[in-house]
Amino acid sequence: MTTDATPGLWCSARRVLLLAIVGTLAACASRMPDYPEPATPAPTVPAETPAYVVPGDTGPLPPSIVQGKSRWTAVRWAELPGFAQDPLFEAWNAWIKSCERPGPVQAPLCSEVRRLSIGTGDEQRAWMVARLQPYKVEPLQGSSDGLLTSYYEPLLDATRTPTSASAVPLYRPPATLGQRKPWYTRQEMETLPEAKAQLAGRAIAWLSDPVDALVLQIQGSGRLRITEADGSQRLVRLAYAGTNDQPYKSVGRWLLDQGLVRDATWPGIKAWIMQNPQRVNELLWSNPRTVFFREEVLSEFDAAFGPRGAQGVALTPGRSIAVDPASIPYGTPVWLASPGPWVQLQKLVLAQDTGSAITGAVRADYFAGWGPEAGDLAGRLKQPLKLWVLWPK
Repeated sequence: MTTDATPGLWCSARRVLLLAIVGTLAACASRMPDYPEPATPAPTVPAETPAYVVPGDTGPLPPSIVQGKSRWTAVRWAELPGFAQDPLFEAWNAWIKSCERPGPVQAPLCSEVRRLSIGTGDEQRAWMVARLQPYKVEPLQGSSDGLLTSYYEPLLDATRTPTSASAVPLYRPPATLGQRKPWYTRQEMETLPEAKAQLAGRAIAWLSDPVDALVLQIQGSGRLRITEADGSQRLVRLAYAGTNDQPYKSVGRWLLDQGLVRDATWPGIKAWIMQNPQRVNELLWSNPRTVFFREEVLSEFDAAFGPRGAQGVALTPGRSIAVDPASIPYGTPVWLASPGPWVQLQKLVLAQDTGSAITGAVRADYFAGWGPEAGDLAGRLKQPLKLWVLWPK
């Protein structure tokens, strides 16, 4: 739901103008946005996590599997770092969500997954060992080094009608979007009378900050706290509904290429904007791509989950990832291990989304949730990655 999106998620303003802005966008199911590439943090080496010892796990391993762009090599459960420590119940709801739209290989397990939703961690672990085989994911060629980034769902204040303080529109798709490809660029939408005429009456809501609008588009989905014309407020979700088919260009990369900043993280970009307010349009127009949205009712129940990913199910903070579906099918349970300065991750996640920048065998985008704290993590996370798919025996 990573947005510059492309139909599929919720492939989801990274508000704190994330490092995410630096990289290539990605997108997902309802959202399919383009994910950016945050700055590289200093590497750290985590403490060794005790392995999960499985008595009798000594039989012959099954042969390797070639899955699209990746090779899966069978391993022992003891090779999965942190398997004994992960609170699996946190991932079980995400697994049950995947069972709403399971693939043909995973579907036969779903009745058992649902029954185990009330099981203990030990019962869930024992079931996984009995029913699943872990395979380490590696590329068919080239380096096996993986990369983990993150995305999130922004939460922004907006108004239903334009005001002197809120004058940045978020549009639903124009009627002529499919008739002209590519559609008008971001700059043309704001300056050409013919483009502005085709957008008249298409605004869903209005923001106060054009950078917030860009970040929302990069994420491909977000939550708005909208003030209606009568002064009442309500919370809604904006989901990805299409793009103008223009190429995505990173504004962080533009600043670096112009020699205007040395730090293309959010603090660096924000500092430059504050010092150069007269050049904000120049910065934004360097990225010709715009994302269009649709408004969705956000019930109290729906607010507990993220937007729908490319698999078509709601994402779960900390337990959903975007992957390259050519390497890992949607709905696959995955063991993820990533050491780094921002967060140490050794946990069960579900492959439920994708994005245009999420390509390759050992590549994932971690759904952090919504709001400023999730945005801060999403803007900083760029770490080494190892993945193991958990495939039915």
